[in-house]
Amino acid sequence: MVTGRSGRGDRQPPRIRSKSELQQQRRPARHQCWNHLIAAPLWPQHGVNLGTLLRTCDAVGACLAVPRLPWVPEALRRGNTLRHKQCVHWIEGDVCRWLYRQRAGDSAILGVELADESIRLADLPAARRRTIVVLGNEGSGIPAEALELLDSAVEIPMLGSGHSLNVAVAASLVLYKAAGLM
Repeated sequence: MVTGRSGRGDRQPPRIRSKSELQQQRRPARHQCWNHLIAAPLWPQHGVNLGTLLRTCDAVGACLAVPRLPWVPEALRRGNTLRHKQCVHWIEGDVCRWLYRQRAGDSAILGVELADESIRLADLPAARRRTIVVLGNEGSGIPAEALELLDSAVEIPMLGSGHSLNVAVAASLVLYKAAGLM
């Protein structure tokens, strides 16, 4: 039981902040695209995950980079619950070639994957330079040809019986940590 200063249990209930107070505490201007943190679900399977990830990108000031697949624009449109222009960049052609160009352009490439050398999420430092957070698909993870392009990998420890989290949930945790918000 949480008690107040007097120790008699007479604590004040939490005060909910207004939308106006929340806006004042947040960044004064929208982030600059492609400058810092990019979520890259490069092998998506489910549109609902993209919609959830789009919302997380807005929350942490990240951009979303997705392959131009026929169903992806509709999934993003449906997932844009904020109903304003989002920072989405389209990848044309081979996603591994795009990833290679990002690495050659001095971006850090961080994969969310279970690997021998993975960093535990709790130990992941905040991104200090432009970072691409690469996400595999729900079934097979990040393909072998893309694993070779990673600078590092992060894993999310789990106690349950599942092997991994939903892609949108895993990405959200990693993005918050990489953005320095937790």
